[in-house]
Amino acid sequence: MDKRHIVITGANRGIGLELTRQYLQNDPKNIVYAGVRNPEKSIDLNRLQAEFENRLHLLMLDVTNPASVLAFRDQIASDRIDILINNAGVMGSQHQEFMDMDYDDWAHVFAVNSMAPLKMTEALSDKLINARGKVVTVSSQMGAMGRTGAGRIAYRSSKAAVNKVMQCVADDLRPEHVAVMVLHPGWVQTDMGGAQADITPAESASGIIKIIHDLDMQNTGCFMNWNGSKHVW
Repeated sequence: MDKRHIVITGANRGIGLELTRQYLQNDPKNIVYAGVRNPEKSIDLNRLQAEFENRLHLLMLDVTNPASVLAFRDQIASDRIDILINNAGVMGSQHQEFMDMDYDDWAHVFAVNSMAPLKMTEALSDKLINARGKVVTVSSQMGAMGRTGAGRIAYRSSKAAVNKVMQCVADDLRPEHVAVMVLHPGWVQTDMGGAQADITPAESASGIIKIIHDLDMQNTGCFMNWNGSKHVW
C-alpha cells in the first residue's frame, strides 16, 4: 500500500488543523507532517498525534526563518512529498490603512504570506519532484486584482503578491510535472475570519481537499475557490 506524504504549514489551528484532521481520518495511507511554531503548545495536534500515532509528525517550523525551514525539511525521512499546503498566514496589525500604515508589520506580513510559501516550495522541491507532487498555497479573495476594496493594505497586497509568486512557480515546475495552485478558502469561522464568517473550518477543509484531488498538470497555475469554482485573478 503506497503511502501519501502531505506537508501542512500553520497546522495548529483553523483551516490547517482541520486539513490535518481530515487527511488523517480520510485515508490510512496519508502521512501528515504538521509544521507549527510551538509543537508543545499545540494541544489539538498533540491529541491527534496520540490518536494517529506514526501517521502524524508534529514538527517545529517558523516559515520566516531559513534555518528552521531547512531543519523541518531534514526531519522528513521520506524522499517524496505528494502535497505541500502552504497554509501559514497572518492578517497583520490594525494599522494598515492609507495614512495609518505600520511599515514594519507590513514587512512581517509579506515575509509570512508572500515569501515563506516560495521558501517552503524551494526547500521541498526535490521531494516534490520525486513524487510529481502538488503545491497548494492558501491565498484570499482579498488579494485578487479583479476585486476592489479599501483597507487591510498589508494583507491584501501580500496575498496579491503570493498569487503572482505561485503563478511563476507553476511555470517553473511545469517541466518537472509538479502542479501548483493558489486558492481562496472562503470566509471561514477562524480567529482570522471571526465568528460571523460564512463557513466552518470543516466545510472549508473538505472543499479544499476535493480541489487538491482534482489538481493536475492540465490546470496547474490556477486560482480556485474552496467550493471548486474558478476565482478571478
